[in-house]
Amino acid sequence: MTPQDGLPKPPTQEASLILPRQRALPAASLASLPYRRSNPSLSKLFESTTTISTSRPSSGTATPTATTVPGSVFSPGSRLSGSGTPNSLPPGVSDEHRTLIQRAFVPHVAVLADAQTEELIRGKGLEGGFLQLLKPFGEAVPGKVTIRDSIGASKSYEDFGVRFVGVEDAYPDPRVETGAGKRTSTSSTRPRRMGGDVSQIEELVDKHLQYSEFNHQHPTSDYLNKGDLPAQTDSTSSPFHTLYLRRLLSGMPIVPHETFSHPVAGIIAISSRNPHPIEELRRLYNRQHDGDLRFPQWVENDFLRYYVLIHDEETGDIVKSNQTFDSMKRHFGLHCHLLRLKSQQCIPSDDDSVRLPTCEWMSSSEELAEIQRRETTDDITDPTPYFPDSDINSLRTFIRELVTQSIIPNMERSVSTWNEQILSRRRGLSGRFMSLSKRWTPFGSSRNSSSSSPASSNSNYDSLQGFYRPDAPEAIMRRLADYCFMMRDWKLALSTYDILRTDFQNDKAWRHYAGAAEMAALSALMAPSPLSAKNRAENIDACIEAASYSYTDRQRSAAPYYALRTLALSVELLRLRGSSAADDAARWASRILETGLVGPIGTALVTERIAACYAIRTGVGTYKLGSRRRKAALWAVLASESWWRLDKSLQAEKCLDAALRLYNTQTESSEGVVVSLPFEDMQRFVDELRQQILGLRLANQGFGDEVQADADLDEVPETLDASPRARRRSLVAPVEMGDGPLLSPARERKKEVDSKAEGFE
Repeated sequence: MTPQDGLPKPPTQEASLILPRQRALPAASLASLPYRRSNPSLSKLFESTTTISTSRPSSGTATPTATTVPGSVFSPGSRLSGSGTPNSLPPGVSDEHRTLIQRAFVPHVAVLADAQTEELIRGKGLEGGFLQLLKPFGEAVPGKVTIRDSIGASKSYEDFGVRFVGVEDAYPDPRVETGAGKRTSTSSTRPRRMGGDVSQIEELVDKHLQYSEFNHQHPTSDYLNKGDLPAQTDSTSSPFHTLYLRRLLSGMPIVPHETFSHPVAGIIAISSRNPHPIEELRRLYNRQHDGDLRFPQWVENDFLRYYVLIHDEETGDIVKSNQTFDSMKRHFGLHCHLLRLKSQQCIPSDDDSVRLPTCEWMSSSEELAEIQRRETTDDITDPTPYFPDSDINSLRTFIRELVTQSIIPNMERSVSTWNEQILSRRRGLSGRFMSLSKRWTPFGSSRNSSSSSPASSNSNYDSLQGFYRPDAPEAIMRRLADYCFMMRDWKLALSTYDILRTDFQNDKAWRHYAGAAEMAALSALMAPSPLSAKNRAENIDACIEAASYSYTDRQRSAAPYYALRTLALSVELLRLRGSSAADDAARWASRILETGLVGPIGTALVTERIAACYAIRTGVGTYKLGSRRRKAALWAVLASESWWRLDKSLQAEKCLDAALRLYNTQTESSEGVVVSLPFEDMQRFVDELRQQILGLRLANQGFGDEVQADADLDEVPETLDASPRARRRSLVAPVEMGDGPLLSPARERKKEVDSKAEGFE
């Protein structure tokens, strides 16, 4: 079809007019599309991915993009300006994903409260009770948190946090009530707070993509001005990938082979309304330690207990509360706190009202349930409650005292004790002999031993149930390594994981072996020390290969979620190492696609990240030798096609624009001609893809498609009259009439007027 074919042709005498039959109302077409209409309640949940910003969103966003930490080893300042960095990262590359990993692996604190406390918090507008109130405040501890490493050096961090979890979250399914009215939580009616489900992460990111697609302002401005768009930096290129990683690391399941989600402390809270506070505290402790709320047998249950008395400022007696608090400290020690809250519900119009922050690290199931609840409700206002400013300050003070005066000192003492009593012995000559004895014991064992027995006679691994006892040396060393990783002591964590890899391999504890190999690779990549190509190939690549293989091997108890976590985090950390590790990062990202660990949304995001990995390999010299720009452009085109197949026009267009920038086709030559692709087929494919993306964009914006428009049209034959109007000459250009002279528009108009005048006479 040529451009001339699309021009309208003059109708003939026997022509027929095409009259529209009936078109659907605009409101009906809008209602059929998801997230088409603006909903202030939903916009708070989708705020982090609808607007691309390098700054951290407000406290009300669900998934804000992490910013760089001032004073960080990898980030002494802003990376967005392209300033030099200690690791010679390319300009525009941000270490936000490294900060994201630091904030993901943090200590977990179990929360248990009595019925009066839950009733008090629900009266303030929080259905989740005391746990939901604490979760957003623990994600970022106010002020700097100082931590001492294994050699006694102190370092301060401004982004340290903790995760508050419920005591029921350790079990795969919410348990039924074990007593008559004794259950204090609402797990039977709440969504699952644990993550680990890749399909739910895909569904959640898809909802964010749909909301961004149908609520994007100025639908055609970006497309029409594509040549003038500024080059986007790494931190703003894909907020959906950051969301995917955040939800991948949110709500880590409580499993035997790692202890990150095992509680390092537990909060037991009671209200000042309770008539018997000391007895209630003992009862709650017994329920959690030995009763129906006890953690599984592979979780260390003798962790730090922190007792909280919640005083009602409006109806309670402060003198009586102080007496109860003194009695608590006499019975349970100094790990106690008096939390003063108001019982009346606050409204947004109050002078001192503050909106409660939304959790950044909620699991995908929790966010999906919240989105569904806000979609189905008739009220479009934001349901997030407001609290008095005094309550917010009290909660922040409580969280800081809990972390800096109880949790961090207790973890430091545990690391020092385990390092001296267990780890130092394994590093010595006797520890090496013990490792050798484990390796060679099966050759001297009886041939008549049962096949279901453990791997070796002196092994602490229970192969039937698949875990080590909490008091076993291997389990203690795993807690030591995880504590060091959470407190950012990368060197001690790496050395401990290396020892554990050997022990787990000898015991044939493959899930534990994969976990130790995964964290050994992440510890080496998180450390600020430089890595040579030889060290990266012999150690880090070997750990990543061993972890991904053991996690995906069905004969070794496959765990695809942890395999995806290993590869995804390794890709981002390798990419931060600069051009020398770009090929390795892209290779491990390709492994994600080869093994099928992600769904359609994850496939498009990973394809986009492969292009970003190749893009930082800029080459050296005038001719950019060693550059991977063409590979990066190819993967960007593939990502654009993947987004187009998923009906995501905005993401497809951004990837296509990035590919054209890498191909240098948006620049002009010296003659002012736009540079095209070197091959005609490449240019034709890109042009067709852009046209398809434009059509999808217009269809998503409610302009409809040609097929539906043709279906709504009906042909009605109508004979045109033979009046002089039908033969009116064109007013645009002169028309020849046979061999006669040319008629001008002015003469033709004059004749028509005269004939009409004569007709009226």
